[in-house]
Amino acid sequence: MTKSMIAEPRVPIEDLTPRQIVAQLDRHVVGQHDAKRSVAIALRNRWRRQQLPPEIAEEVVPKNILMIGPTGVGKTEIARRLAKLAKAPFLKIEASKFTEVGYVGRDVESMIRDLVEGAVSMVREERREQVTTEARTAAEEKLLDLLLPTQPPPPAVATPGFNSEDGAIIDVSTNPGAGLDPAPTESGPSTRDKLRKLLLKGKLDEREVEIQVDDATTPSMQVFGPQGMEEMGLNLKEMMPGLFQKKESRKVTVAEAREILTQQEAETLIDRHPISEEARARVEQAGILFLDEIDKVCGKSSNQGPDISREGVQRDLLPIVEGTTVSTKHGPVKTDHILFIGAGAFHVAKPADMIPELQGRFPIRVELQALTEEDFVRILTEPEAALTKQYVQLLGTEGVDLSYDEPAIREIARLAVEVNIAHENIGARRLSTLMERILEDISFEAPDMAGVKLEIDVPYVQRALEGIVEDKDLSRYIL
Repeated sequence: MTKSMIAEPRVPIEDLTPRQIVAQLDRHVVGQHDAKRSVAIALRNRWRRQQLPPEIAEEVVPKNILMIGPTGVGKTEIARRLAKLAKAPFLKIEASKFTEVGYVGRDVESMIRDLVEGAVSMVREERREQVTTEARTAAEEKLLDLLLPTQPPPPAVATPGFNSEDGAIIDVSTNPGAGLDPAPTESGPSTRDKLRKLLLKGKLDEREVEIQVDDATTPSMQVFGPQGMEEMGLNLKEMMPGLFQKKESRKVTVAEAREILTQQEAETLIDRHPISEEARARVEQAGILFLDEIDKVCGKSSNQGPDISREGVQRDLLPIVEGTTVSTKHGPVKTDHILFIGAGAFHVAKPADMIPELQGRFPIRVELQALTEEDFVRILTEPEAALTKQYVQLLGTEGVDLSYDEPAIREIARLAVEVNIAHENIGARRLSTLMERILEDISFEAPDMAGVKLEIDVPYVQRALEGIVEDKDLSRYIL
């Protein structure tokens, strides 16, 4: 489903209308226009809310979305691309991994704590980029110190009773070498400048130096509390940074040392305290939480078996979606304005099987359509990082010139639809299994095929999959 892996355009979110947001999503996801419209409106409403007076903005809550559709049609990709477009904290998590409070498993509040951790990493990375130039300069100076250490002056020989510049008599027996100018060392400014030029040109990258790095075995502990233990672990290094910063020596190349030292210098230049505050604010005002497999916690609970806590999980989810305050190690976080996007196939359970209170918290419902043969053709040809183009690039590293004709692409798309109908419908993910099977022999023999030109045509596709597509028992295990 992904159309491109290139960097996102740096367009301010306030300049993106719903129509433009859909156009951006069209670059990455094939079809599903209704779902794109819904998330585009939700994103634009966030900007509109920010323009309101604070007393009114506080009352405007996001309209959560429920996506209904089979696997592999683009539900997750739409939400992920939307978050990337908005530069918002985003977390995809399976609702089925949570259990009702009182049962063994993760409690629902941990998803908010995970979202905050992601936001902290996002803000920290932005801060690191802001100080990269200054950190790299400081790292280069440290590298020059390692490559050209300052040598201590050699012992000097003085005549007993020799007068120093201030006229005092020097007692050599108690102060050897005093009063003498230190011997010149090769670590002079000219030598350092020459080394700096060589360093910047990369001519010293293969030389080894010894640097001090943080010891990976930093002590930590976890605290059991009412919130569960998955997030309430306390990192002693963060609490008392001066106490547990053990260092170890490591020999690395200059190129590696430059990156390590740049990271170390960047960390020292970053002010950690505002990071947590900004991360919490981003989560509260712009966070997007994607609840996948939400249909797995729907349905009437039975009195025994694994279904016993399904309704309990929904009731635990309800206050999070409605709006509550969750304690995290970075401070309390309000969930009132986090956008929740639920997704599920709903083959067995239906949206009406959700508890009524939770149903009301997902007012926007969109149904994503199963992919057609034409959709598969577009997925294989339009994206810049389409599977067909990925294999061309991969085999090109071995000197193999690979290409496909259009009928072969259509045959692959037709077979993907056929296998999805005959077996489980896994959407566009079926293309990966087919492509890997078709190119298996070429990938194996590629190191011995340098300079060979190959064109994948319909007969080759049919030979590669001969007997597998027709044999339903065999294709069940292979495709």
